[in-house]
Amino acid sequence: MIRRPVLIGAAALLLAGCSSTPEPAPTPPAPAAEPAAEPVKAEPLTPQRLQTVWWSWASSAEPGQNPVEDPTGQYCGDSQPFGVWLIAGTPGGTADRHCQVPATLPLAGPAATQVTTDAASCTRFLTAAKGEAVLDGKPVQLEKIEPTKITYDTEQGAKDGYSCGLWVRIDPLSPGQHTLTLRGSSGTFSNEANYVLTVVRLP
Repeated sequence: MIRRPVLIGAAALLLAGCSSTPEPAPTPPAPAAEPAAEPVKAEPLTPQRLQTVWWSWASSAEPGQNPVEDPTGQYCGDSQPFGVWLIAGTPGGTADRHCQVPATLPLAGPAATQVTTDAASCTRFLTAAKGEAVLDGKPVQLEKIEPTKITYDTEQGAKDGYSCGLWVRIDPLSPGQHTLTLRGSSGTFSNEANYVLTVVRLP
C-alpha cells in the first residue's frame, strides 16, 4: 500500500523530516482460509433413480472395463454419473480396489442387488439377502429397496427390469484416505468388495 502523507504547510514538512521514530511497516494480511468443498447439487437420488443409474453404469461399460468385474479399481471412476459416485460389489468372490473420489460427491452402491424380468424373482432374492457396509471400521446402515421397475442402459441398448437389494448411501467424505467394505449374499451368491478410497478436492 502506498502511503500518501498529508502536509499542512512548511511546519508539517519540517516535523516529518525531523522525526526520529520510523513509521511501522504495514501488517501483512492473514492468508485466506481454504473454503470447504460444497456438495454437488443434483436431483434427488430416489430408489428408482439410484438403481437406474447404477445398473446403467454397471451394464453399459466397455468389454473388460466393467466396474463390477474390476479386481483392482482401475475402472471405478469410468463413466460415473452426475451428482453421485457409484461403488460396486463383485459378480461373486472378493475384490480389493483402490479408487480416487471427489470430495464433493456422495457415494452409493449395493452390498447385494439383482435385476430381474419380474418382481417375484427379485422378491425371492431380496428375502434371502444379507449384507453389511463398513466405513473406516464403523458399520453403515443399509437401505432395503423393494423390487422397483426401472429402464436401464446396456451394451445392447435399453432394457426394462425389476431391481432390488441392500444399498448403502454415504455423505461426501473428507479429503484423505478412507476404507470401505461391502459384503452381501443371497442364496448361493456372495461377494465382498474392499475399497481404499483417496478423497481429493478437485480444482
